[in-house]
Amino acid sequence: MDHPGLERPATDLRAENEHLHAENERLRVCVAALEVELVEVQARTNAAVARWQERAYWLDRWHVDLNALMRRPGASEFRALLRAVRSVGRTYKQLKRNLESR
Repeated sequence: MDHPGLERPATDLRAENEHLHAENERLRVCVAALEVELVEVQARTNAAVARWQERAYWLDRWHVDLNALMRRPGASEFRALLRAVRSVGRTYKQLKRNLESR
Protein backbone atom coordinates (compact mmCIF):
# COMPACT_ATOMS: atom_id res chain seq x y z
CA MET A 1 0.00 0.00 0.00
CA ASP A 2 1.22 3.39 -0.89
CA HIS A 3 0.83 6.10 1.71
CA PRO A 4 1.31 9.56 0.32
CA GLY A 5 3.86 11.61 2.24
CA LEU A 6 5.53 8.62 3.97
CA GLU A 7 8.11 8.01 1.29
CA ARG A 8 11.14 10.26 1.48
CA PRO A 9 13.90 10.62 -1.03
CA ALA A 10 17.08 8.67 -0.31
CA THR A 11 19.08 11.89 -0.09
CA ASP A 12 16.89 13.08 2.81
CA LEU A 13 17.40 9.79 4.62
CA ARG A 14 21.15 9.92 4.02
CA ALA A 15 21.35 13.50 5.28
CA GLU A 16 19.33 12.62 8.38
CA ASN A 17 21.51 9.55 8.97
CA GLU A 18 24.69 11.64 8.68
CA HIS A 19 23.22 14.24 11.04
CA LEU A 20 22.34 11.54 13.59
CA HIS A 21 25.81 9.99 13.26
CA ALA A 22 27.47 13.39 13.82
CA GLU A 23 25.22 14.04 16.82
CA ASN A 24 26.10 10.64 18.29
CA GLU A 25 29.81 11.33 17.88
CA ARG A 26 29.43 14.74 19.52
CA LEU A 27 27.56 13.17 22.43
CA ARG A 28 30.21 10.43 22.79
CA VAL A 29 32.92 13.07 23.04
CA CYS A 30 30.86 14.98 25.59
CA VAL A 31 30.26 11.83 27.68
CA ALA A 32 33.96 10.97 27.58
CA ALA A 33 34.87 14.46 28.81
CA LEU A 34 32.29 14.22 31.57
CA GLU A 35 33.65 10.83 32.63
CA VAL A 36 37.16 12.29 32.89
CA GLU A 37 35.81 15.20 34.92
CA LEU A 38 33.93 12.79 37.19
CA VAL A 39 37.10 10.80 37.88
CA GLU A 40 38.93 14.03 38.78
CA VAL A 41 36.13 15.17 41.09
CA GLN A 42 36.02 11.76 42.74
CA ALA A 43 39.78 11.84 43.32
CA ARG A 44 39.60 15.31 44.90
CA THR A 45 36.64 14.25 47.03
CA ASN A 46 38.41 11.09 48.18
CA ALA A 47 41.48 13.12 49.12
CA ALA A 48 39.38 15.59 51.10
CA VAL A 49 37.56 12.80 52.92
CA ALA A 50 40.89 11.13 53.72
CA ARG A 51 42.26 14.38 55.20
CA TRP A 52 39.20 14.82 57.41
CA GLN A 53 39.30 11.17 58.47
CA GLU A 54 42.94 11.65 59.47
CA ARG A 55 42.03 14.69 61.56
CA ALA A 56 39.10 12.89 63.17
CA TYR A 57 41.34 9.91 63.94
CA TRP A 58 43.83 12.03 65.87
CA LEU A 59 41.12 13.95 67.69
CA ASP A 60 39.56 10.65 68.78
CA ARG A 61 42.94 9.22 69.74
CA TRP A 62 43.75 12.25 71.88
CA HIS A 63 40.19 12.18 73.33
CA VAL A 64 39.49 15.72 72.14
CA ASP A 65 35.82 16.66 71.89
CA LEU A 66 35.75 19.79 69.74
CA ASN A 67 32.09 20.44 70.49
CA ALA A 68 32.72 20.44 74.23
CA LEU A 69 35.86 22.49 73.77
CA MET A 70 34.05 25.15 71.74
CA ARG A 71 31.27 25.41 74.33
CA ARG A 72 33.73 26.46 77.00
CA PRO A 73 33.99 30.12 78.00
CA GLY A 74 36.60 31.97 75.98
CA ALA A 75 36.51 29.56 73.02
CA SER A 76 35.13 32.14 70.58
CA GLU A 77 37.72 34.68 71.77
CA PHE A 78 40.46 32.09 71.31
CA ARG A 79 39.25 31.39 67.74
CA ALA A 80 39.25 35.14 67.05
CA LEU A 81 42.84 35.33 68.34
CA LEU A 82 43.87 32.45 66.07
CA ARG A 83 42.22 34.13 63.07
CA ALA A 84 44.11 37.36 63.87
CA VAL A 85 47.43 35.51 64.15
CA ARG A 86 46.78 33.69 60.87
CA SER A 87 45.90 36.99 59.21
CA VAL A 88 49.18 38.52 60.36
CA GLY A 89 51.06 35.47 59.11
CA ARG A 90 49.36 35.61 55.71
CA THR A 91 50.09 39.32 55.40
CA TYR A 92 53.73 38.68 56.27
CA LYS A 93 54.00 35.90 53.66
CA GLN A 94 52.33 38.07 51.02
CA LEU A 95 54.69 40.98 51.73
CA LYS A 96 57.68 38.65 51.63
CA ARG A 97 56.57 37.23 48.26
CA ASN A 98 56.01 40.72 46.87
CA LEU A 99 59.46 41.85 47.97
CA GLU A 100 61.15 38.72 46.60
CA SER A 101 59.48 39.11 43.20
CA ARG A 102 60.99 42.58 42.70
